[in-house]
Amino acid sequence: MSPINAIVISQEKETLLILKKFGEDNAMIMEIIGDAHCISDGTTLIKAKKPDLIFLDIVFKDDLFFEMLEQLDFSIPKLVFISAEKEYAIKAFKHNAIDFLLKPTDFNAIILAVYKVIKRREMERSYQNHKINSINILNSASQSNDYVAVAFLEKIELIPMAEIIFCKADGKYTVFVLSNGSNIMSSRNLGEYTTILDNSHFFRIHHSYIINLRHIVKISKKDGYFCELSNGVILPVAKRRQDDFNKFIKLKE
Repeated sequence: MSPINAIVISQEKETLLILKKFGEDNAMIMEIIGDAHCISDGTTLIKAKKPDLIFLDIVFKDDLFFEMLEQLDFSIPKLVFISAEKEYAIKAFKHNAIDFLLKPTDFNAIILAVYKVIKRREMERSYQNHKINSINILNSASQSNDYVAVAFLEKIELIPMAEIIFCKADGKYTVFVLSNGSNIMSSRNLGEYTTILDNSHFFRIHHSYIINLRHIVKISKKDGYFCELSNGVILPVAKRRQDDFNKFIKLKE
């Protein structure tokens, strides 16, 4: 199990110190990957770091922050609110908080909250994997390899493989770049798609990229290998993958 990546948004130094100490002592289950002292900086941090969990120890004047979360193009982070005011719990659970921690906060309360986040994440992934596996079984039964099921935000989308130009790694996520100009982000990492995508048309040219051979416009061998794709994007072929790529192209010619 990979640790939960968390950020802290708090104006209280003590809260940040407690959570950082908890992260250091419990690195197997949680890592603090950033912190901010205000909503503006916190919003920027969330978009840059894509955390699994946000600890919120701050007073909100409106719901703009939560509206921003709903518009993210990746899975909405879980929320744990921290406050000295019991009444603030109402606002916390209104915004689907996983837990509400009343100050003074202790390690036992934090670890219970983190395990609730882990449990919720496992349940969501289990549900998505069940749905995706069901779709894959149906595809196999019909001997169809035309679509790939992608877990995207809180839903699953079926994407025609012919419309995928390339896939790129974005941390623990995968971004599908499609021929209609849209991008779809999956909660699975790129490595998982090397076995899911049709291996007669898709090749992993680089640690960060899988391309669809049907969308290659030109291959340049000057100063390394580069593939120009149908949307104008040029991607490098990693040096250690060039021989396999050559063999793959020849097999398909």
